[in-house]
Amino acid sequence: MLKFLNALLVAGAMATVIAAPVHAQDTAVKTIVGDTKFELVAHWDVAKLNAILTSDTPKFSGINVPYTPARTGVNLYRITYSTVVPEKGNKPTRASGLLALPDTQDTTLPLVSYQHGTVYGRQEVPSFAEQSPETQLMIAQFAGQGYALIGADYFGLGVSTEPEGYLVKASQQQACFDLLTASKGVLASLGRKTDKLYLAGWSQGGFVTMALLEKLEKTGIPVNGAATASAPLDLGIAMSGFLNFPRSYDAVWLNSIFILSAFSYENYYGVPGLARSVLNDAYYDVAKKAYDRPAGPPVNPADIPTDLHKLLKPDYFNPQYFADSAFGKLIAETQSYRWVIKSPVRNYYGDTDEAITVGVGRLAQTYAQALGAGNKAVEAISTGPTTHRGTFATAVPQWKSWFDGR
Repeated sequence: MLKFLNALLVAGAMATVIAAPVHAQDTAVKTIVGDTKFELVAHWDVAKLNAILTSDTPKFSGINVPYTPARTGVNLYRITYSTVVPEKGNKPTRASGLLALPDTQDTTLPLVSYQHGTVYGRQEVPSFAEQSPETQLMIAQFAGQGYALIGADYFGLGVSTEPEGYLVKASQQQACFDLLTASKGVLASLGRKTDKLYLAGWSQGGFVTMALLEKLEKTGIPVNGAATASAPLDLGIAMSGFLNFPRSYDAVWLNSIFILSAFSYENYYGVPGLARSVLNDAYYDVAKKAYDRPAGPPVNPADIPTDLHKLLKPDYFNPQYFADSAFGKLIAETQSYRWVIKSPVRNYYGDTDEAITVGVGRLAQTYAQALGAGNKAVEAISTGPTTHRGTFATAVPQWKSWFDGR
């Protein structure tokens, strides 16, 4: 672990040991410090970026939001880097992530680390941006406006050969932290550096954003601002709501949260049979296929019940049983807000979000304000009567306006 921390602190000195700068037309894979590699995978011009803002994003989010038009094209790089799996005794592995750079002559750039939401395809992630509408919006709104943007693919996604680590906190922290380290080296090799660091994330990525902030603060790395949208900051509270206090408009896809976390926790925390103890036998095999994402035809969503009473074992609707179960105990530890936060934080939430309740969206602020006279660093902000995707689409330009002023 120490070598990764040290690597980040000395990233500014990397230029003396890395390859020559890569040009926009050079698509060859470059090797820099150690075995970190990067390659140019695309260049998106201003017209494409503005089409994302004015056409593609409204189709994805179901809402029209005014965005600042892009003013520069963007070069997209895929970084592959060495990292470790904390839950498996720091097992060495490799992961991938995105670096998006504005096509300008600016040598010093503000940096945004974006943490993506839940995906159903292994390549619906930042470094395969053509398959990730949420990443496309971030590229168009931030990199197209002069920010450097990075985004980790998380373990089990992108080029990773690990099983997916869905909401596995330490692994997600590590993947993002080590991409930040690797990106510093790539930036130096391209003759660029950063002067400010911002964090942002939506849905699952909001949880990861706060988890990354916690790790960065413990490491002593300054963060100029961290912003989230629809963040499930406490999985135990969120799941208890789905099970015991459901709303009439809860999302039909909440089944995926139980499936992905059950199999991920079985794999990463070493609890054999955990997923089978949670899921009803009739749906175990199709749920496992949905998690494993093997080659071939994808799982038909209609084969997995959206009614949690059909998907899950009946005992899990008993709050005491859930709390005492192996699964429930792991879920109860999955939170990313219960520490004394130092950096400025804004958690955006939607009043009619079908996945994240207002209470969950405001959790970090509620906790911070409960500390004596109140920790004023954390603020929860409503985006109004927005859906899950609408909350993200509405929050992004507000993130940028806030970052611009910090």
